[in-house]
Amino acid sequence: MGKLTLSNADIEILNSKIGLKHLLSDKKLNYEKALRLASHELQLRGLQTELIKLQNWVIKEQKKIVILFEGRDAAGKGGAIRRITAHINPRFYRIIALPKPTIEEAGQWYFQRYVNHLPKPGEMVFFDRSWYNRAVVEPVNKFCTKAEYKQFMGQVNQFERMIVESGSYFIKFYFSISKQEQAKRFADIKASPLKRWKMTPVDERAQELWDQYTRYKERMFAKTNTALCPWIVIDANKKNDARLAATQHILTTIPYAETESI
Repeated sequence: MGKLTLSNADIEILNSKIGLKHLLSDKKLNYEKALRLASHELQLRGLQTELIKLQNWVIKEQKKIVILFEGRDAAGKGGAIRRITAHINPRFYRIIALPKPTIEEAGQWYFQRYVNHLPKPGEMVFFDRSWYNRAVVEPVNKFCTKAEYKQFMGQVNQFERMIVESGSYFIKFYFSISKQEQAKRFADIKASPLKRWKMTPVDERAQELWDQYTRYKERMFAKTNTALCPWIVIDANKKNDARLAATQHILTTIPYAETESI
């Protein structure tokens, strides 16, 4: 490995509190790793400051924001949402991660239970998985019938059009990872006593059913990647880069203006 050359800016980052934290967290002084992690944290902090400004604008102007996070199991959706919401006011946003439908919900119009969680004016809602369960996870795992899948695919674009036309800003992310990266993350989860609870029976079969997931994912993109509601595909093999990319997209897509703190 060649000798690492540090610029004055790099040295300044490493000498900061954040840089020293990452530098001293490892028994071996790894300047390159510490610089990479510190640079990411500094970038993220800057973006998180902008997210506070965005939220203040949402509250003051009574705007509504809906953001979907989709992707394969272990793609990093939840982690990205946690970074995005880390410093904004919890009274004015919600994270929605719905469990299996109840018997009553199963008898309703499929979108009904999601409608119940859409934002009111002045609020941001983040869906950690969404109605798109029916586009990929449910048909792959035989949790829905072919007729239910067909009906969903015939209604979803119009449903999203209604969300946008009702005055909501609407973003849908797809976090994309490789089969090898998913296998690595599953192994890490299983090895951690603090994370094992995350593994579900559906997760256990994800590698086995990889190709089926891919086919339904491609059908989903072909049908629902519309001009009004496009999919934003995030390369999520590197979690830190994915979190930055998603945050930056939110800030560049929603036309917020700086306003006084609420």
